[in-house]
Amino acid sequence: MQFKQIVGQDAVKQRLLNSVKENRVSHAQLFLGPEGSGSLALAVAYAQYVSCENRQSEDSCGECASCRKYQKLMHPDLHFSYPFFAKHKDDTALSFIEEWREAFGANPYISLDVWRGYLEAENKQANINIAECHQIIKKLSLKPFESIYKILILWLPEYLDKTGNALLKIIEEPQPNTLFLLVAENQDQILNTILSRTQLVKIPCLNYNDVRDYLIEHGQPKAAAEQAAYLSNGNLTEALQFLQQEEDSYHGLFVKWLRCCITNNKEGEMFKLVEQLAKMGRENQKNFLRYGISFLRECCLINAGAEQLVHLPQAEMELAQKMAKAIAIAPAEAISAELEKAHYHIERNANPKILFLDVSLQIIKILVFKTLPKGTQYIT
Repeated sequence: MQFKQIVGQDAVKQRLLNSVKENRVSHAQLFLGPEGSGSLALAVAYAQYVSCENRQSEDSCGECASCRKYQKLMHPDLHFSYPFFAKHKDDTALSFIEEWREAFGANPYISLDVWRGYLEAENKQANINIAECHQIIKKLSLKPFESIYKILILWLPEYLDKTGNALLKIIEEPQPNTLFLLVAENQDQILNTILSRTQLVKIPCLNYNDVRDYLIEHGQPKAAAEQAAYLSNGNLTEALQFLQQEEDSYHGLFVKWLRCCITNNKEGEMFKLVEQLAKMGRENQKNFLRYGISFLRECCLINAGAEQLVHLPQAEMELAQKMAKAIAIAPAEAISAELEKAHYHIERNANPKILFLDVSLQIIKILVFKTLPKGTQYIT
């Protein structure tokens, strides 16, 4: 993986390059960024740059023996640790290394849900177990074989339970020329004892233009790329997943749903819509709800006089302007909160028919009966 293959993040790339050029490579670093920001890809590109035999000023050469092995994730001094769904108590990350190489090779912006698809996860919980911690200590107690550095990339340290404290000593006092690159999404879920021993590298989410341009460059039609970039909120993983879904008419369906709620339709149309939403499939339902949350946010921006910040195609923009007149900021925020709760429950396999009927009734309650959460004033 080279820096030039990573979407956006120019400031972070430059910071990482400077740390190597100025000989300020910290032995334990935490790459903290939201899902789809490219934090894992940045960690791999950084490891490849550090190990490159012919470093360029802005990137690894991509041609030396070290780079060729890194591109296949098969360098003897590169080690990975990640959450997995153990079949046996002595399973480690090494038990699933072939699946990991396949998954990362297919999409360096991998998420835990995507990773789950490469494994026989069933209903098991992902974690990094004590056997894996002992394997890490064993591997990093050895000297580098070929490179200057022996590097461990630990993806999602949030899934280390208290057994992760077994790594404290080797993180604090590692063998010479050993690098720990932790890649995390949620700082609050990382063991404080590990967090305090790392140097933080903050990675922001991607901006709309970066995601849109990347999708267009990879053959997506402009309209589809714009909609995916808008829906993803800077998460390239979600943008790619969105484009794989068969349903792409979220806008028309969502506006129809809202109109049905506003008019408090009593002729069965609401139940037909609920039936349709319930049959969409889990991923499409999640994308539909995300679209609704994003669309309502744009309506709030319009109501707040910040139309210059709205990223919508012209047809959707016109409808958003009309919808903003019908839905003030406070009710829009209340509906968004209901959609976020619904998204949470869909992820946890709630009954979609009951869920969407309940959300519909809550929206009617907000828009027709003007009932908002306590402490919120309904202003039209």
